[in-house]
Amino acid sequence: MATLTVPQSVPSAAEDCEQLRKAFAGWGTNEALIISILAHRNAAQRKLIQETYSQSYGEDLLKALDKELSSDFERAVLLWTPVPAERDAFLANEATKMLTASNWVIMEIGCTRSSHDLFLVRQAYHARYKKSLEEDVAYHTSGDFRKLLVPLVSAFRYEGPEVNTRLARTEARILHQKISEKAYNDDELIRIVTTRSKPQLNATLNHYNNEFGNAINKDLKANPEDEFLKLLRAAIKCLTFPEKYFEKLLRLAINKMGTDEWALTRVVTTRAEVDMQRIKEEYHRRNSGPLDRAISVDTSGDYEKMLLALIGHGNA
Repeated sequence: MATLTVPQSVPSAAEDCEQLRKAFAGWGTNEALIISILAHRNAAQRKLIQETYSQSYGEDLLKALDKELSSDFERAVLLWTPVPAERDAFLANEATKMLTASNWVIMEIGCTRSSHDLFLVRQAYHARYKKSLEEDVAYHTSGDFRKLLVPLVSAFRYEGPEVNTRLARTEARILHQKISEKAYNDDELIRIVTTRSKPQLNATLNHYNNEFGNAINKDLKANPEDEFLKLLRAAIKCLTFPEKYFEKLLRLAINKMGTDEWALTRVVTTRAEVDMQRIKEEYHRRNSGPLDRAISVDTSGDYEKMLLALIGHGNA
């Protein structure tokens, strides 16, 4: 991961903190001012703002925001503001709690972060919760879900472009054999999905498609209602085409009877600095309309303004 640098053309962290302090002052909170600052600062800048705020005012910025804001807008700001590793550690911990349990969130973090980023998440988890991400995931899951999720969050996949074609062909056949036997939780299938580099896995799945005439996820739809198979298919999608996975998640979050704000907020805040441009293009292609218009129709007020600012954020 490239070292984050702070561009010179924006106000200093001290100036931003002063403005945020003003936004909190008086009877009402100035939400527009909060959006104009935080939604337009990258991770390095936000980290500096948090540190400066704490030094200047003796108060944690996230706690100050928590006191001032509410509802979906509050969650969007509180998820966006921390650096990615701390945000992911919080999301993963939340996903192991009974009332907010989500195998999907754990899978997303395990599959769509780089090896280095996932390592930073594990470090942040240690620092904040005084235990490991792996032990919490293992403790709060069971059976096939545990078998898949623990190695996904423990992995340190090779990040290089090299591909072993012979190995890809061999492992495509292993995958096909296990799927034909309906041995979806087989150790070999889990090993391939949870340890191989993303380019190697892509090569394996291309061989699978070419040799057996079906995409692997089509063959994994033998029982469309099986929750483990749904998660396994989603993991494979996240590892190979994350923008397609996130586009579908957004489409379902927005098109539900009543928006799934938690999913919408999670995707926007976690992908804004990663691959939001690709997700927006995929969304437009799939839905014949732009994502920002769909968000505008489905949300309102400061929450809408925050999300729209973030999806315009690109990779800034």
